[in-house]
Amino acid sequence: MSMTNHKMFYVSWEAFHRASRELAAKLLTGRFERILAVSRGGLVPATILARELNIRLLDTICIVSYQHDQQGDLSVVKGCDWPDDAKLLIVDDLVDTGETAKVLKQQFPQATLATVYAKPQGKPLVDVYVTDIEQDTWIQLPWDTELSYTAPLVEQHS
Repeated sequence: MSMTNHKMFYVSWEAFHRASRELAAKLLTGRFERILAVSRGGLVPATILARELNIRLLDTICIVSYQHDQQGDLSVVKGCDWPDDAKLLIVDDLVDTGETAKVLKQQFPQATLATVYAKPQGKPLVDVYVTDIEQDTWIQLPWDTELSYTAPLVEQHS
């Protein structure tokens, strides 16, 4: 999905942190002992969940599906040989088409898959999420953006 002709949803660090903590609250009843962060998007929420749920054992799995703003073929760059069980929590920032989630669910069918954001196409594959996002919306996460000065409207129209 290219960013052209799509809605944009901008997320600040504060909003992302708040949503990640909300995700942690939804996971409090689980008895998780390990977190598997989907690199790179899942790294920040996994760290927040690790703190909030007091889980110290974390690892990463690298599944590449995006090149900047284009979604393409999946490639598992780094796997994980942890056992598949109910004590494993897999964390990502977003489920979009569900292709990454399918790979994760095939390898770890007993694990819980949690994301901060979920689009309709991939939502059925996620066990727990916080925020619905429309399929045609591109999310600009805080690590992909930076604040910059914007001139007042009066200066823009003079």
